[in-house]
Amino acid sequence: MEADKVETQNQQQKHKQVHLFYCLESEELARKVAGHSDLITLQSINWRNFDDGFPNLFINNAEDLRGQHVAFLACFSSPGVIFEQLSVIYALPRLFAASFTLVLPFFPTGSFERMEEEGDVATAFTMARILSNIPISRGGPTSLVIYDIHALQERFYFGDQVLPLFVTGIPLLKQRLHQLPESDKIAVAFPDDGAWKRFHKLLDHFPMVVCVKVREGDERIVRIKEGNPAGYHVVIVDDLIQSGGTLVECQKVLAAHGAAKVSAYVTHGVFPKRSWERFTHKNEGMENAFAYFWITDSCPHTVKAIANKRPFEVLSLAGSIADALQI
Repeated sequence: MEADKVETQNQQQKHKQVHLFYCLESEELARKVAGHSDLITLQSINWRNFDDGFPNLFINNAEDLRGQHVAFLACFSSPGVIFEQLSVIYALPRLFAASFTLVLPFFPTGSFERMEEEGDVATAFTMARILSNIPISRGGPTSLVIYDIHALQERFYFGDQVLPLFVTGIPLLKQRLHQLPESDKIAVAFPDDGAWKRFHKLLDHFPMVVCVKVREGDERIVRIKEGNPAGYHVVIVDDLIQSGGTLVECQKVLAAHGAAKVSAYVTHGVFPKRSWERFTHKNEGMENAFAYFWITDSCPHTVKAIANKRPFEVLSLAGSIADALQI
């Protein structure tokens, strides 16, 4: 009996009871995360504004957080919401939390990571510096969970006060692909060498096609660099999508080279200015272009916009986030 009691205590010590806060945009995802584990308790913040528009914020049950593991699920969907969320993010670890974890599924400035000429501002580095200055908790540096950051070298932009954990959504895609009929006739395509470098080791049991953009006169044209898509259900894989122009051109090239079907997966469906509309089956000329278009719920605005619209399907990060909160 005593041995069983000790074992139970050891198991409890291995698992953290986490108090999860969230921004308004991420409420649905937060509830799904909590639904995956009895060890996660949702907490709330009063998100209000003063008459001048600046945030008037209140963390509920703040005194109860002392000595507890605390996390915040963020969504930096626009510059306008970042300040109010940062105000909470900077406040939470100072409430004598045992540990603090920030989950930022989509790192929004990730594609602005380099300078091409003097005067360019690498805002990815700026955002990394801001997050690197989150106050430490009683347990030490903040754990920062990010999914499929655009450029892997951006891990070196973060300072020593945070511990970045870079996670991928690819396991969700692999699980979904194995559920499809004729899963043995699936190939994976990458729209450029960058996507291939990022993901090919995670998908190396699938036949692969690598596309490339080449310049012809004033135009940039997508061509197949390696691989043969003929007869396969080809899934284009990338980390994020904006306007979607490159994916459309990839689909055309793959279909022209004999692909039986073409689908797409991106972890982050950014889709500014409702650019997702060009992929819907109601859009003329796109009825049969993409069999499936998978995204995760890292961008809540997009998830709401594409609900019940073919060919889109959402693969939720909730289970993966719940697991990450136990690290």
